[in-house]
Amino acid sequence: MDVEARNESTPERSKTKTMQRLLVALNCVLLGVGVTGGQLLSRLYYSKGGHRQWLSGWLQTGGWPLLLIPLAGAYASRRARYGGGAPVLLTPRRILLAAAGLGLIAGVDNFLYAWGLEFLPVSTSAILISTQLVFILFFAFLIVGQRLTPATVNAVALLTVGAVVLGLHVSSDRPAGVTGAQYWLGFALTLGAAVLYGLFMPLVELAYKRAAGGGRALTYTVAMEVQLVIGFVATAFCTVGMIVNKDFQVIPREAKQFELGEVRYYMVLVWAAVLWQFFFLGTVGVIFCVHTLLAGILIAVFIPVTEVAAVIFLHEKFSSEKGVALVLSLWGLASYSYGEWSEARAGAKKMTEASTEAQAS
Repeated sequence: MDVEARNESTPERSKTKTMQRLLVALNCVLLGVGVTGGQLLSRLYYSKGGHRQWLSGWLQTGGWPLLLIPLAGAYASRRARYGGGAPVLLTPRRILLAAAGLGLIAGVDNFLYAWGLEFLPVSTSAILISTQLVFILFFAFLIVGQRLTPATVNAVALLTVGAVVLGLHVSSDRPAGVTGAQYWLGFALTLGAAVLYGLFMPLVELAYKRAAGGGRALTYTVAMEVQLVIGFVATAFCTVGMIVNKDFQVIPREAKQFELGEVRYYMVLVWAAVLWQFFFLGTVGVIFCVHTLLAGILIAVFIPVTEVAAVIFLHEKFSSEKGVALVLSLWGLASYSYGEWSEARAGAKKMTEASTEAQAS
């Protein structure tokens, strides 16, 4: 797992690039499976009788102990290589402290999202939360100096218009028993979660940049250690909320009243925790391997998957307004992707021309 994220010397460059591509692919899969499955199970929890917002928020980071398995393997590998002097953690202390702060932000964000999802169908929530790309771009520009291109600005505009179209027709798809005020509350909470997550992701990238300072090797193990601390603190935050709200006493009673049965209630909770952990690990992994903007784009890319899954498995309706918002979102993503591809192609052409000129001289 101690794979560096930066290119090495020429003899190892090809091997390093191959490993990086595998890591990118792995984290993209984790992100996609996690965000789609996590949203569906969270909605299933609410639709079948679940009502505990703090518990739903807790599930989004409660799977952090799963990271102890690969981290233990990475430490065992270091012990075998370096003996008793091998460090238990590779991440500098100040970065771990920063990760604790990020965990607090993630805990608040999870709670806002989980609370908002109680009043929204998963399809509406998925499209609305996609506006976090706008905030990711904004905060990434301010915090890590993300370059804004015409394609990026176009994508931001299209995604924003899509969110506005969705908001203008909120009364048409309220879940049963949800009032107009509650729907608007869910709309505001979900949008707030998008803003907060837009701030969270560039801060993760900034933490990685600080961890790589002083010539230190930045490895994938560092990404997992950072996510472990984030998950632990975020879960602790939601645990305190559950204790204050007396959720632990209510869980057994809620399980007995769950429409799918008590056993399936706990299965939903366990698998939701696992899938949300996939999502968060995939997100920080993509940020580690590439950058924040790509992670935000990938989250939005999986909106159509979530939409189709919600219609198939949860029998939610797909209104014309959602269709318009979805098309605008995909149009924005396509615009950004084409712009990035064009710039990368132009950059490669310039490098080839420069190399040819250097050889000729």
